[in-house]
Amino acid sequence: MTVLYKANMVRGAEWARLFAERAPNMPFRLWPDIGNPTEIRHLVAWVPPDDIATTFPNLELVFSVGAGVDQFDTTKVPAHIPLVRMLEPGIAETMVEYVTMAVLGLHRDLLDFISQQKQQVWREIRITPAKRRRVGVMGLGQLGQAVLERLKAFGFALSGWNRSPREIEGVTCYAGVDALPDFLAQADILVCLLPLTDQTRGILNADLFARLPRGAGLVNVGRGPHLVEADFLAALDSGALSGAVLDVADPEPLPAGHPFWSHPRILLTPHNASMTTPDTAVDFVLDVIARHRRGEELPGRVDRRRGY
Repeated sequence: MTVLYKANMVRGAEWARLFAERAPNMPFRLWPDIGNPTEIRHLVAWVPPDDIATTFPNLELVFSVGAGVDQFDTTKVPAHIPLVRMLEPGIAETMVEYVTMAVLGLHRDLLDFISQQKQQVWREIRITPAKRRRVGVMGLGQLGQAVLERLKAFGFALSGWNRSPREIEGVTCYAGVDALPDFLAQADILVCLLPLTDQTRGILNADLFARLPRGAGLVNVGRGPHLVEADFLAALDSGALSGAVLDVADPEPLPAGHPFWSHPRILLTPHNASMTTPDTAVDFVLDVIARHRRGEELPGRVDRRRGY
């Protein structure tokens, strides 16, 4: 019943230590030291190896080390093998910290103050009370709901949009494509936490930006391909958007000279808004393995038709 880990090797060493402590009877290997491939039952990976079905003929479970699976070619994972995305609490906690930072930064004019400091300009900017700032979150899964729960403490007017209906106390919820314009019309700061699917690719485009209040802010912590770069830069230059915090890009890393690096209205970070915490991730993986052995429902199991 060997577990094979194929992701960040520094954190992989920590995974190995934790497995030795918490599941000493379960063999654990770090890629590329796979040992006997017929003994691999569980694969934990950011990007799985090619020919997964033939390389590991007895594979029973595949885990993504991240909250999404868009980096997977799911057609290479046999349909009978459950694909599980990471639901460990460390991802949500770090994502909540980042989005709170980003929303507050846009709310309190951080990009303006960074620019003023570079120019040695001392100038006040009038404060807008949080209760007069409307924050909208696209994507109301585990991460979106956790973000909204934390933002409640600041008094923002909160709304959320999702493919399927949700009810969240203190949040005005919208569902489906038809409701998207109404949702966008009252989002002074828009947070994208959508999974990347065929339906959401390129959703942050000129049409969407035109439906936001003029001068809205954008936080993209979904995936780089959600954003249509030319439309985004045009919206910034025209004032349709006042600024953005981006943790994702396409490609990653961005090449030297890309306009995002130097644009004064963009704060760019290297896809580290959230990070799987080995301590709690190992517990999640062990719990899912145990549930699978008992024939129970698996938390985080991906619906391959939806892509998440």
